[in-house]
Amino acid sequence: MDAPTLEARRAQCFRHRPGLRVRSDRAAAAFVDAVAFYALVRGRQRARDYLAEYRAGRMSATAKRLMDSFFRESPQYTRGLRADTFMLEASKTREFEHAMAELQQGLWIAKTEERYEPSFSYRWDLLERWLPEPVAEGRSLGRPAALDRLLARYLGGAVYSTPARMVRLFGLRATETHEAVARLAKEGKVRVAVAVAGWPGHWVVRA
Repeated sequence: MDAPTLEARRAQCFRHRPGLRVRSDRAAAAFVDAVAFYALVRGRQRARDYLAEYRAGRMSATAKRLMDSFFRESPQYTRGLRADTFMLEASKTREFEHAMAELQQGLWIAKTEERYEPSFSYRWDLLERWLPEPVAEGRSLGRPAALDRLLARYLGGAVYSTPARMVRLFGLRATETHEAVARLAKEGKVRVAVAVAGWPGHWVVRA
């Protein structure tokens, strides 16, 4: 195994080559299907469980206010959402953007459209309403099964990595990451402790 070969495989999987770039809604949906990981982030939660997250101190007050608005009406465009939550002032922009980033990272909401007329704007929706079937599938998975699927799909695209890198990338526990890698190796999906010419240490490589 050598570094140029692995890097070439990753470039193809990451669609770096012009002929492989995502250029349509269908291609984008296929790419999302190949890499999503709802079950690890939200487990069996439904969108309505945002109130429990807020009460437990795991969601900011501004993010909770935005979720209240989404439950009153969705989807919404950015300006309408800001108006409904009294955040149209320029001084509120940073607070709004931070809360929206929080909700996106938590897989509560997703951007579903970019509108150019009459003015440029994003449209947002609850992820559960926009993609009900993938969300339902994610909620049905236990954490070990979800973790195995995530790491297998990640390595299917990234081609190579290390347990430590995957721990940092996905915010996982080291023990569960090593256990998942061991399960994938037993199933023949990855190779472990691979020496790569030109790189230090040992690597986990897609089989």
